Amino acid sequence: MKLHTAAILLLFWLGVFTVHMVKGSVSSQPMRKFRCVTLSTKQLNIRNLVSYEKQQVPTDAIMFINAGGIRICVSANQKWVQAAIKRIDESRAAKRK
Repeated sequence: MKLHTAAILLLFWLGVFTVHMVKGSVSSQPMRKFRCVTLSTKQLNIRNLVSYEKQQVPTDAIMFINAGGIRICVSANQKWVQAAIKRIDESRAAKRK
């Protein structure tokens, strides 16, 4: 009887320890990175763009982030995209000064 109770108690504590370890490892993982899978073909309003990220996998693209936090992926080799990147970089440099 004592052996049965000890076995149940041991399984209970192992279960608690396992759940605690799984929760800790999940919450300590870095935030998910967004990836461009489809590209927008429309030219965006450059004035509304506040940030960008360069992507090379799975496709060469620029992910623009607008003032509302919306992420839009576009092809990296368009002239307006390069102009938007330049404007964002200049804006960031002006804020640092």
